[in-house]
Amino acid sequence: MTSALDLTFAALADPTRRAILRMLLEDDMAVTDVAEPFQMSLAAISKHLQVLTEAGLISQEKRGRVKWCKLEPESLRAASVWMQGFGQFDPIDLDAFERFLEAELSADPEAP
Repeated sequence: MTSALDLTFAALADPTRRAILRMLLEDDMAVTDVAEPFQMSLAAISKHLQVLTEAGLISQEKRGRVKWCKLEPESLRAASVWMQGFGQFDPIDLDAFERFLEAELSADPEAP
């Protein structure tokens, strides 16, 4: 279980990957659509998607010639349970997770 938690938290540590997860909250997306808003190569986005896939946070499926990404919110359950052990966190639901991601993405990087 610890290695799965390590993969989850490592995947969530990157702001690009958190932004991708926020995008996938809306609906499944083609890899090219995921890459569109970012100022990086498709290869770089693919690496981020691979990290998210290895952590179980998303799944990827080829439909015809297009690769699609899907959020796997159930994979956050172990991280949620672990955080609840500290008694400081409420269970993670998708609405709360989306608010968390929005706050993280809009936070000032210069703030302490």
